Amino acid sequence: MKASIIIPNLNGEGWLEDSIRSCINQKFNDEYEIIIIDNGSTDKSMDIIKKCAEDFKNYVIIANKENTGFDYAVNQGINYSNAQYAVLFNNDAFAEPDWLQKLVDVADSDCKIFSVGSLMVQHYNRHLADDAGDYVPIFGWTCKRGDGLSKERYKKQERIFSACGGAALYRKSILDEIGTFDESFFAYGEDVDIGWRANNAGYKNIFCPQAVCYHICSATTGGRYNEFKSIQSGKNTLLLLYKNQPLLMFIINFPFMFIGFLPKVIMFYLRGYGKPFMKGTRMAFCMFKDVEKLPFKWKNIGGYLWVEWSMIKNVFTYIDYRLKRLFKII
Repeated sequence: MKASIIIPNLNGEGWLEDSIRSCINQKFNDEYEIIIIDNGSTDKSMDIIKKCAEDFKNYVIIANKENTGFDYAVNQGINYSNAQYAVLFNNDAFAEPDWLQKLVDVADSDCKIFSVGSLMVQHYNRHLADDAGDYVPIFGWTCKRGDGLSKERYKKQERIFSACGGAALYRKSILDEIGTFDESFFAYGEDVDIGWRANNAGYKNIFCPQAVCYHICSATTGGRYNEFKSIQSGKNTLLLLYKNQPLLMFIINFPFMFIGFLPKVIMFYLRGYGKPFMKGTRMAFCMFKDVEKLPFKWKNIGGYLWVEWSMIKNVFTYIDYRLKRLFKII
């Protein structure tokens, strides 16, 4: 099997069928399967999932009794799959017919490629990008490249910090080496975490602009800002930075990360979610003792240097993005 498309779902009846059928209708030269993991939905999701199974032979259903979180669910799919590539796809995303083929073509071109990210376009504003890869400036923020800018800006295949797990391919052999998604994240930020781990180990994450899908964005969790996402942001931001930086890098970057943390706290308070965000940060501190911090390895020194250079460079990426949004330059 060449690829497994893994779709986690929770109460997605409003958009789930269109999402699955966009995966069923892929024009792909090799054999692939679709693995649906339902996380205890209480709507009509299971009826939709079973209905779609009638139209595709390589179709697997995993039904959980409760919401286990995004990370646990996708790990179930990854562990079930025997394919060369695990391809994650959100239940509120809709793929172009050649989407899977474009991802696989890029991955096949270089065995050092760990992940390949899609050009995710806003479903309701199809001239605007939703995500063209994620990045982390030295201030410690996780940022979506291209969010709200013209999709025409993103036509170049290039290396990125990490692929957005909403529509991305991952090489299974490297997952076996660096580990699957960290379930302590539960949801949000885990795709940046796994991409960071791959960077540290000397592998590459690539953006493929020809692999296009359309994304509603946060349909399952209820919009861009809410209490749940605020808690997750407060927790996962600190886990991400604590886990993936060797001690010397962490010490060097700490003043910048501390400076970056303050405006983030202010932003969440101004939006009315300051208390949930701080609740998440307290949760992170309590979890540090149990989280597996990646050990320093001399063989990874090239990966650490690339990450540090990227975090510095991404400060300018962020400034450029904010100026474009401020002056409404699309």
